Amino acid sequence: MLIAIAAVAVLLLIAGFEMFLVLGLPTLLVKEGYFARLPDPAVVQKIFGGIDHTTLLAIPFFVLAANLMASGRIAKDLTGLMQALLGHTRGGMGHVTVGGSMAFGAVSGSAPATVAALGGLVYPEMRRTGFSERFSVGLLASSAETALLIPPSITFIVYGWMTGTSIAQLFAAGLAVGLVLGLAFAIMVEIEARRSGVRPAERTSAAQRLAALKAAIWAIGMPVIILGGIYSGMTTPTEAAVVSVVYAIVVEMLIYRDIGPRKLVSITEQAAIGTTVIFILLAMGGLISYFVTMAQVPAQITAALAAMEAGPVTFLIIVNILFLIAGMFIDPNSAMLILIPPLFPVAQSLGIDPVHFGMIVTLNISLGMITPPFGLDIFVTASTLKLPVLSVMRGVLPFIAVNVIVLLIVTYVPSISLFVPRLIFGG
Repeated sequence: MLIAIAAVAVLLLIAGFEMFLVLGLPTLLVKEGYFARLPDPAVVQKIFGGIDHTTLLAIPFFVLAANLMASGRIAKDLTGLMQALLGHTRGGMGHVTVGGSMAFGAVSGSAPATVAALGGLVYPEMRRTGFSERFSVGLLASSAETALLIPPSITFIVYGWMTGTSIAQLFAAGLAVGLVLGLAFAIMVEIEARRSGVRPAERTSAAQRLAALKAAIWAIGMPVIILGGIYSGMTTPTEAAVVSVVYAIVVEMLIYRDIGPRKLVSITEQAAIGTTVIFILLAMGGLISYFVTMAQVPAQITAALAAMEAGPVTFLIIVNILFLIAGMFIDPNSAMLILIPPLFPVAQSLGIDPVHFGMIVTLNISLGMITPPFGLDIFVTASTLKLPVLSVMRGVLPFIAVNVIVLLIVTYVPSISLFVPRLIFGG
């Protein structure tokens, strides 16, 4: 059955069908071929029932909050703070790009929003201080991936919904893994700065740093409220998402006065469109998960691994390869919806911690965002900077290699993923 689904999906993808049809049509064909006795209304119930989950309410609110902050002053203030703190170091604007991406990721949870918000601010400065175009675009597109790991993260919410894993623990693990990925990019910046003779900016005075901190204080308040509320137990991730929207509206409209009523309507409309796309894919993914379970595909995979005498090490290699291939051709949410239903039960049977497996999946999803030919951040970066797509593709190639190295380290050193959750939640 799995082969039949994959074959039909590949044909539809090549033919240029929309992604929700690529996910949904093969499943419906399999239903008619293998589960013809299942009533048609049951299929409709699975489609709508799959997204009838309180946890998923966090997604539209985080999407709207990210769009509000990207269109307002919060992104600029965060970048200004990073520039005041890091701009004077060797390769300072490169470090500002990495730090700014991580900071904005901590208030948005969206890699494309991070590229769109920071691209016009940091790219000209990186070029001015001596970074090549190739390195600058590659760093911008790649460092935005940290937004998927630094909480709050929409990817963690989807993974938690699909697997029943604690989203709070996923957020905690993402802090450590996101910092590891950010550190890897910072090392690349340092190497490139020394190689190219990049000029540091003038050292800012204590007064200038204090002024930048004061300007960014409202922006810094966002992750403090979101993560503080979740980790203290005062709010669920869904409630924190609602708070983030209210906070962003109050700050951008009443304090900064950077967004007016008309602009708010336009931003909300764009967020609604983006949310609709995500939920259509999630609905199709719920249907796939149902039929994969009905056909006992995870048990078949487990039996095949047992016959091969393959343990967790081999299985995780297979997982990384499958996600790498999927990331080259389909969007991140679709890759998760296709691969997690058959793979997660196998990971559980092999004793792999769900939080650790979530970090592996999310790092793979992050890698897929910059993997040619269809990495989403490649096209967002090209559009934001008005550069040829091929130029961005060439720029991200060294960062793909670094991503793979970090992925392998996190895959085979579980303590990186599990240290912070155990520190906060015990166990």
